[in-house]
Amino acid sequence: MSLKLYNFLSKKIEEFKPIKNGEVGLYTCGPTAYNYVHIGNWRTFIFEDVLKRVLEFNGLNVSHVMNITDIDDKIIKKANDEKVDFKEITKKYEGVFFVDLKKLNILPAEKYTRATSYIQQMIDLIQKLLDKGVAYKGDDGIYFAVEKFKDYGKLSGLEKRELKKGARVNDDQYDKENWSDFALWKFPKGGEPSWPSPFGEGRPGWHIECSAMSIAELGDSFDIHTGGVDLLFPHHENEIAQSEAATGKKFVNFWMEGEHLLVEEEKMSKSLGNVYTLEDIVKGGFDPLALRYLFLTAHYRSKLNFTWKSLGAAQNALNNLREIVAGYQEAVIGCSEFEQRFKDSIDNDLDIPKGLSVMWEMVKSDYPDSAKHQSVLVMNKVLGLGLDKIAKAELPRGAEELIEKRELERKGGNFEESDKMRRELLEMGVEVEDTSEGPKWKIKKKN
Repeated sequence: MSLKLYNFLSKKIEEFKPIKNGEVGLYTCGPTAYNYVHIGNWRTFIFEDVLKRVLEFNGLNVSHVMNITDIDDKIIKKANDEKVDFKEITKKYEGVFFVDLKKLNILPAEKYTRATSYIQQMIDLIQKLLDKGVAYKGDDGIYFAVEKFKDYGKLSGLEKRELKKGARVNDDQYDKENWSDFALWKFPKGGEPSWPSPFGEGRPGWHIECSAMSIAELGDSFDIHTGGVDLLFPHHENEIAQSEAATGKKFVNFWMEGEHLLVEEEKMSKSLGNVYTLEDIVKGGFDPLALRYLFLTAHYRSKLNFTWKSLGAAQNALNNLREIVAGYQEAVIGCSEFEQRFKDSIDNDLDIPKGLSVMWEMVKSDYPDSAKHQSVLVMNKVLGLGLDKIAKAELPRGAEELIEKRELERKGGNFEESDKMRRELLEMGVEVEDTSEGPKWKIKKKN
């Protein structure tokens, strides 16, 4: 296999080899169902979708698990603020998430795991950690003892962090700069949901949720774990520590993290009023797939600056592409040279921007339309731009006959008459281009 991926664990690009031949276990951090998903999250989810598509493009069978966080501090706070059961909050925002997922043409996971359905698995994992002496009981919950796990920091890097001895973090709004023991199980406070356990009534900490769900569905060791780069420390670091301390096995072979999305060169924040959702994109008059196209123009490990102008350019590029594909002849045999270059690009740590440029180079080439159409459909399997659903453009009544008649006049040297027919066709909304292969037409855009 020629697929190479950057591994945040080794800090280098490595050849990807699945644990089980032909099979891939993929776990992707999904949404916390307490609010609408913003476009920064969607960039991560589209990166994960492209990764899955590239794995499948390479002939691998992907077992994809995505979690839905349906119990955590933010959810409880919102439920208490709105004076409703926390399940009402999670049901609402999870529903919107799945609707938007389809709009962005993101392939569904094979399994969506909700944290509240895996409480027993979390309890079992915490009990293992207690039994091994790497977890302990505090006055407000069960904590993981970071000092007891010698490899702590191997994902994020030791030199940038310091351990505050005896410091504990119970809140999910964690300190991103310093190490501290973190909550595995939180004893109940007033107005919070809780579950029984051998070590006391309570609810899970956020970090333990992903470990329990991924191990339950993909095994003690699996191939790829992804998320946004903001989750690298401490969330993913903590997942490694608690999982490997419990099982004694390597948790994940490849860690992949999607970079931040900036908005007008700024971090997204409520105070700046630049936290946009997919609904905002649609209200702005844009196709959701234009946002997907924009995300494909930057490498997943590079920051991307979102502007409304750049989104407009992405919409125009997508519209042009759709128009071109709509005018193609029926797909037959593809352009093997371009398809190979496309595959070489995407297999080089998901270099989708280069793959996109290869596609455009092919589209503008002199290859027959039927060949370009076939290759566009092949490339679309990775890009996910919906190009396989574009209906072939239809000529207005009488236009086909006029194109044929004009071609005869042109070949006969009667250019004055052929130009007159070209103008007639333009009035019908049809643009004609004379090529060595014969006349090519497209439906003219309406202003």
